Amino acid sequence: MRREKTKPEINVTPLVDVVLVLLIIFMVVTPEMDNREAVDLPAIAHPDPESKRRAEPLEITLASSGRVLLDKDVVLPEAELESRLDAIRKSEPSRSVVVRSDVGIPYGAVRRIYGICERLGFPGVALAVSEKPAEAPRMTL
Repeated sequence: MRREKTKPEINVTPLVDVVLVLLIIFMVVTPEMDNREAVDLPAIAHPDPESKRRAEPLEITLASSGRVLLDKDVVLPEAELESRLDAIRKSEPSRSVVVRSDVGIPYGAVRRIYGICERLGFPGVALAVSEKPAEAPRMTL
């Protein structure tokens, strides 16, 4: 009686499990890998639900480190920012602007950037804010 040799087989189930776990991890982590400067935005209690725009606005960021970013590109002097904004305004006249500023930045600096955008004639200039978490109702006795 002759015995049949066993055929070696690869069990792919553990491999598929590992690949699926890695896929899920990358799907969760990838959106968080943004090159933006970390900014602690001021918060509001009642955001406007109609504030979503169709076109992607131009983003100006004032970071707590003192850096000024124009769509993730570092721009430090105000004169350079103004000339670059003017060039963008001439090439894309319907593009709006969103100013993101850290809570610790003095309001005067934010207002100067806002004023430059208004003076150049951008159709919409907005300030980015974050939503305040809802406060628990206070009980009075």
